[in-house]
Amino acid sequence: LVGWIAVAEHARPAMFWLYAGTIFWVIGYDTIYAMQDREDDALVGIRSSALRLGENIRSGVALCYAMALAGWAMAIWSLRPEAQALVALLPIALHLIWQVTSLRSDGSNALDLFRSNRMAGLLMALACLVVGSAG
Repeated sequence: LVGWIAVAEHARPAMFWLYAGTIFWVIGYDTIYAMQDREDDALVGIRSSALRLGENIRSGVALCYAMALAGWAMAIWSLRPEAQALVALLPIALHLIWQVTSLRSDGSNALDLFRSNRMAGLLMALACLVVGSAG
């Protein structure tokens, strides 16, 4: 939010949609990360999203990622109301789908999937760059 205001000097709806989408993305990947600590969290009484979701963890992460993509799509749409602009989200959407589908319920690959969000961040930054420079 601060960066947007520093560059644009005024708030726009896209800024809030982008922020909301990012919050859901963070909740999704933090839930994946928390899968590694489920036993410890249960012992010390931390109520993590990974514990709360239980066996529904894949669905919970998928919902968070879907909400992230929806927020980002709304951000793009509010700046460029053209269906072709939304194509910029396809690479990150495919990456997030890959994360959800490859997530193991025992959390054995949670750290690798969590770390893959560096690529997700790059893909989202590139999507913003493509949409922003096309206009």
